Amino acid sequence: MKIAVSASSPELDGSVDPRFGRCSYFLIVDPETMEFEAVENPYVSASGGAGIQAAQLVAGKNVQAVLTGSCGPNAFQTLKTAGVKVIVGVTGNIKEAARSYMSGAEFKEASGPDVPPHFGMGRCAASARGRGTGMPQAKQAAPSPEQPQSSVQGQGPDRLSTEEELRSLRKQSQDLRQHLDRLAEKMAALERKRT
Repeated sequence: MKIAVSASSPELDGSVDPRFGRCSYFLIVDPETMEFEAVENPYVSASGGAGIQAAQLVAGKNVQAVLTGSCGPNAFQTLKTAGVKVIVGVTGNIKEAARSYMSGAEFKEASGPDVPPHFGMGRCAASARGRGTGMPQAKQAAPSPEQPQSSVQGQGPDRLSTEEELRSLRKQSQDLRQHLDRLAEKMAALERKRT
């Protein structure tokens, strides 16, 4: 069995990326052995169609399920058509999420997309919770800052401590900074080629 996890970095100890189509990497994980393949997402900066193309890439890896933070309508439909289960609301450490999935934790297969089209493209993030988009609002309220948050939404016994959640957020922040640095380097290289 193989699953795909949207990832902020190419490491199994990295963080789940909250975006599916515009995540930096997909980790293709065998949750029984924890063997994995890191696949860089070539569609992260696509001007359009990132969700569909990313979903086709992942489905081509013969995965049974996708674990991610959020999934838009085009990616969701592409994955469902390919017979891939979509699990949204996943946060925290990738290895822990894969282990939880393997242990039969209460992962709920999504019945539809949980964010509007173009969610990961910057300014649309302001409408991330479906305000004014016709999309359903997220089913779970955000936890208060003092309340520990589960590494996988909706799991009572597997809650992260405040310190673990803070460590996870720091790691996500570091991964995002590294990704921004790589994008800046690519942009600078392209600018040099133009001149």
